Amino acid sequence: MSEKSRGKLINLSYTFSSILLMLCTMVLSVLSEKLDARETQITGIVSHVRDVDTVELGGIAVRLNGIDGPELSTQVGQEAKLFMAKLVLNREVACNLTGERSHDRLIGICYLNGEDIGAIAIRNGFALDCRRYSGGRYAGLETGAAIASIERASYC
Repeated sequence: MSEKSRGKLINLSYTFSSILLMLCTMVLSVLSEKLDARETQITGIVSHVRDVDTVELGGIAVRLNGIDGPELSTQVGQEAKLFMAKLVLNREVACNLTGERSHDRLIGICYLNGEDIGAIAIRNGFALDCRRYSGGRYAGLETGAAIASIERASYC
């Protein structure tokens, strides 16, 4: 293959990559509009658990409102993530969204068979109530062990 032909092939490859990137961006833009935080509820199968307070439904991240989970860099953070994964991974949940976002995540309260999964995590000692965002909804569920072992986030 001549240098000239190779150059044209490389240019064609870059052009194809640019077009593909542009199409992917357009598709993601349309999807994000359709899955805007203004939707009041989304339902889906939990495809990934990031940590005790963030789950993904088919790639849509939902931050559990009012839940203060331990950092993943701690042993209790790893245990909390495992607890949540055992609870919801590959299971259907329904999330009532607040209309707000935190970074790449929608914010909401998610339910497994009608039960608030954030409340389940707190009741089992894997997270704390973040009163600033929950209004104290989970305060009565906190365990003594969790209060002693989980450092409460400063923003709570």
